[in-house]
Amino acid sequence: MLGIFVGVLIIFFMLGIPVAFAIGYTCLAVIIAKGGFTDLSFDLFALHMMEGVNSFPLLSASFFVLAANVMNSSAITDRIFNFAIALVGHLRGGLGHVNVVASMLFAGMSGTAVADAAGLGSIEIKAMRDAGYPMRLSVGITGASSILGPIIPPSIAMIFYGWLANVSIGELFVGGFLPGIILGFLMMGQIYFVSLKLRLPLTPRPPVKVMLTSFQRAFLSLLTPVIIIGGIYSGLFSPTESGAVASVYAIILGLFIYKSITGRDLVKVIRESVEFTGILMLIMAFSAVYGWLLVNVKIPQMVAAELTKISSDPLVILFLINGFFILVGCFMSVLVAVNILTPILVPVVKSLGVDPIHFGVLMVISLSMGVCTPPFGNVLFVLAAITKQSFQEVTRSVLPYLIPILIIIVLAIFFPQIITFLPRLMR
Repeated sequence: MLGIFVGVLIIFFMLGIPVAFAIGYTCLAVIIAKGGFTDLSFDLFALHMMEGVNSFPLLSASFFVLAANVMNSSAITDRIFNFAIALVGHLRGGLGHVNVVASMLFAGMSGTAVADAAGLGSIEIKAMRDAGYPMRLSVGITGASSILGPIIPPSIAMIFYGWLANVSIGELFVGGFLPGIILGFLMMGQIYFVSLKLRLPLTPRPPVKVMLTSFQRAFLSLLTPVIIIGGIYSGLFSPTESGAVASVYAIILGLFIYKSITGRDLVKVIRESVEFTGILMLIMAFSAVYGWLLVNVKIPQMVAAELTKISSDPLVILFLINGFFILVGCFMSVLVAVNILTPILVPVVKSLGVDPIHFGVLMVISLSMGVCTPPFGNVLFVLAAITKQSFQEVTRSVLPYLIPILIIIVLAIFFPQIITFLPRLMR
């Protein structure tokens, strides 16, 4: 039965069938293999689809999508980038550090790697190329730093995991904060050592007045992650409410304060956000049926039994599972993988005593590597479009800069406190 769950789904993906329908058709194939709707009621199929999207926490995904799209359409990304230049542009490998810091700041507003690459990518690569940085370095850092998007909160992937695993989305958000910051510093460390071998231009430290001016121009934009995380951590509002606040705040900034978007632009952004949210919700609806069927045929128990045959050590199991995540990420988007694998693996890790918050953040980090790995890395396609390079050239540029992500995965497995420390303070 596991072969039908996985094999049929992969075949549908290879045929180019849209993700939501591929999952739905796979569910139908499983039901037929079990004897059709005589054994499993069609009413239950529809009911589980409805339950899959009938969730107040899931509303936050649509709000964060809207907030990210508004920010990408306004002058917010330019202000963030200029502030990052003033902050770290004078360091060795300066614009590489700027690239990472800007992504860290924007990650606190966007929630996805693609939004980061699309919003900041063209600005970052152009600035680095104009300053004399090699194309491979510029593209590589831009691609790798975009992975910070789904790790530093808010994170749409964590919202989906939290709903499916029945754990606090707020704790997941806070749990992703520290590993995201550590990952950013690891990336900056790699950039520093690479810059020692290359003759990269050095920029003098800007006067304090320039730094203050850039901070002042970016201040209102930088308040976005403070509002989101501060509001959740303090208990002032829920993750869903924080998404709504972020959306309204981004609209106020772009429309009334910065005046960088018009009413017509806003209508277009809202329409695009609604379309994308519709796709996400359809995937979520069919994924709920997929998870129900997995439990019905006892796939999680089977996977748990097979894994414990290999080892009963949680560390070994976590290494095996996260290696599997990295492989899956090469062929499947983060959101789809989260929707399919969470119902299978969360019961397994819980039985081993692994904190589901720890596991969820690790899952998102490991799967997020897939946005920068062939053959289906979304960020690679975005960067290829921005730079007019081939997919192969972009891939060769990005892969060396994924080393810090492997390091943070290993660190987070050995030291779960990196993820669980802040969430436990909320309990």
